[in-house]
Amino acid sequence: MTSVVILKKMVHVVLIHLCLWHLVGVFANLDAAESVTEGDSVTLYSGLTEIMDDDLILWKFGSENILIAKINVMTSRITVYDDVLDGRFRDRLKLDHQTGSLIISNTRTEHTGLYQLQSNSVRKRFSLTVYARLPVPDISRDSSQCSSSSSSSSSSSQQNCSLLCSVVNVGHVTLCWYKGNSLLSSISVSDLSISLSLPLEVEYQDKNSYSCVINNPIRNQTTHLDITQLCQPCSAVTEKSPSYPPDSVSRIVLVSAVAGSLLIVVAIGIFCICKKNRQTDQEEC
Repeated sequence: MTSVVILKKMVHVVLIHLCLWHLVGVFANLDAAESVTEGDSVTLYSGLTEIMDDDLILWKFGSENILIAKINVMTSRITVYDDVLDGRFRDRLKLDHQTGSLIISNTRTEHTGLYQLQSNSVRKRFSLTVYARLPVPDISRDSSQCSSSSSSSSSSSQQNCSLLCSVVNVGHVTLCWYKGNSLLSSISVSDLSISLSLPLEVEYQDKNSYSCVINNPIRNQTTHLDITQLCQPCSAVTEKSPSYPPDSVSRIVLVSAVAGSLLIVVAIGIFCICKKNRQTDQEEC
């Protein structure tokens, strides 16, 4: 029994080392790692200054080594395989006929992955990460604050303004609140296409500058908080009488004038008809 247990442990250790060796081989042999924003172009450089007369250059994608582009110098042919992987690279691949470098234009997130270059004189591996474009963060006031504070005697609800910074359809990003250059709070997500929200409370009379920032490893978007616009005391909001824009007032006055004129015309018409009928009745008598 003891020998069996020892044998099992040895097999287990060997398997772990094999897995680690494979992972190290995948990541340690990378020649370059590129990161771009969706829609940008990227060039994976072969490192060659010129292609030899008998060279055969192959570009492959993914763990399954799908052939996506080829240069055969002997036949003077450059081939791009647009239809592989459900047309993922259609109208996006170009090859530099002098160096064999691969150019990917109008990138999308699905182009993220491992790229391999094989030729008679060089072999290279590239990692490409394509990040989605970042939306501009939206800062809004918690609409329930005034209704809740009106029924609450809490002094903090009367002095503080509750805010929410939100973004939608994002992935692999971090959302942050800053006070000046100091980080106040943050939340990160690695999933794709989800919504994020981050709350903040400030005082109505706060004079500091606040901003909400969304970022990924290569880009960021910032929205600055306008406290005077978003953070008015609840009493001022509820007591403020409704106002109408000048155009609306003009329309209301015009419609009222027309309606009044029509009523006058109708009244005069009825009066004349009645008067005429009375005269006719008197003549008949």
